[in-house]
Amino acid sequence: MKSSWMIARLTTCVAVILLIGSVRSSAAPSAFEQEARTIGQAVPESIDRLRQLADGGDANAQADLGFRYLQGRGVTRNDAEAVRWFRKAAEKGNSAAQVNLGGMYDQGWGVPQNYSEAIRWYLKAANQGVPLGQYYVGSMYDLGHGVPQDYAEAVRWYLKAAEQGVGLAQTYLGGMYDQGRGVPQDYAEAAKWFHKAAEQGMALAQFVLGTMYEEGTAGGSHDYVQAHMWVNLAASRASGDAQKKYADYRDRLAREMTAQQIAEAQRLAREWRPK
Repeated sequence: MKSSWMIARLTTCVAVILLIGSVRSSAAPSAFEQEARTIGQAVPESIDRLRQLADGGDANAQADLGFRYLQGRGVTRNDAEAVRWFRKAAEKGNSAAQVNLGGMYDQGWGVPQNYSEAIRWYLKAANQGVPLGQYYVGSMYDLGHGVPQDYAEAVRWYLKAAEQGVGLAQTYLGGMYDQGRGVPQDYAEAAKWFHKAAEQGMALAQFVLGTMYEEGTAGGSHDYVQAHMWVNLAASRASGDAQKKYADYRDRLAREMTAQQIAEAQRLAREWRPK
């Protein structure tokens, strides 16, 4: 396969930034959350109450407060404060805080960038079975950040997360099979994982799956209709340089297709819904 996947992999760091903080702890609801349900609110707005619970040692409240500081929700954004609260919760075993604290070290937000610390915290969450923690551990082994680069170990962790439905893990696992890194090269297996991620709406997977349909490595024959459909969907969901790259690729495909093929591809794209 040509370099489509390797070019697309340059979005790895962006992916980490986009997902940090989106995982929630699997622990029981905090007192803060329980109180919210009692008074009929989805999430109470009182930062003072949240801080009171966090100061009292409630790990979920501490993780929530860290996330508020990271996002600037109800408080002035302060990455150092986010780190402080994530650390308090992470040290109590809160898996969401462990992932987030790993992300802060990974990106150098509120602390000096430190990949060794990042993977240490990612691993704590991953070993609790947290899918995003598992994905991030795989990514660190894939890139050689904080650990010696080890594609086989990256595949092992990507697979754990991919089997639990993490779209990014499915995407990068597909890439490992596509390139034969850590596993024997297997285009059918690559297409399977790209397809799973693409069906969730992952633009990167949609784009690479489209290139595979064009090249005939996704199903054994060249299929320009499927190729155009998936690349078109990727272009509609991406932004910035990626969006331009995907749109240019789609337009090049269109120049090799009949008007009937283009119309069918556009119909399929319009009717597609994430699964």
